Amino acid sequence: MEITYARPSLFGDIAHGLGFWTDRSAVHEAAAQGRAVQLQQLIQGGASVNLAAADSITPLHEACIQGQSGCVRLLLDAGARVDARNIDGTTPLCDACAAGDPECVRLLLQHGAAVNPPLFTFSPLHEACMGGNPECVKLMIAGGASMEAHDCHFGTPLHVACARQHVDCARVLLNAGANVNAAKLRETALHHAAKVNNVQLIELLVEFGGNVFARDNLGWKPIDYTSSGSPSAICFQFYEGELQDFLLMVVNVTHCSTR
Repeated sequence: MEITYARPSLFGDIAHGLGFWTDRSAVHEAAAQGRAVQLQQLIQGGASVNLAAADSITPLHEACIQGQSGCVRLLLDAGARVDARNIDGTTPLCDACAAGDPECVRLLLQHGAAVNPPLFTFSPLHEACMGGNPECVKLMIAGGASMEAHDCHFGTPLHVACARQHVDCARVLLNAGANVNAAKLRETALHHAAKVNNVQLIELLVEFGGNVFARDNLGWKPIDYTSSGSPSAICFQFYEGELQDFLLMVVNVTHCSTR
């Protein structure tokens, strides 16, 4: 089957000389649209599975972002680069996690996909939390993903899960041992839960040891991001009061024991 391309631009001429095309190939199209039979025919006909478009997106990226697990399997078996990066540094595993497709994630991990990118960048685990798929989160953690991976803009995966109000993802992270008080510019997951006024998240985070008195770089506690009288504010007032009563009791017991 013949593979055709649109007439390349000047950049396309340069790109082609470097070994990749600027325009989407028939392999890209088949992978993105889940046309497994056509994709297999293209591969058997000698088409490269590692052709990259101008933005460095490969057919494997296309299949993963669309959740086309059958095509992902075909591409990987044909030698597709499992950790290929597009112009933004995104890998197919990031795309599969963003799409929330556990089968694609599973296939990529089985083929050795890297779970932890360089420091201070958005990781596949961040993507899974952003997309709100707890099964993908579980797969990433089981695959060795760092729960404390820190993106300079978004913080840890727990920050992302809370900011997007994905309670199930936050619960998976916390049950697996994620640091509930990890901070980004001194901002904790509880600050995010307060900002989105999610009482369920607040209760979950406090249950796992979230510090209701933590102050961010503005000097604000989580409660300071809630509206007076709101369910979130009342929740924080209750927890702050409980903790203060407990601390007072500890002080009294300590005082009595030293007399």
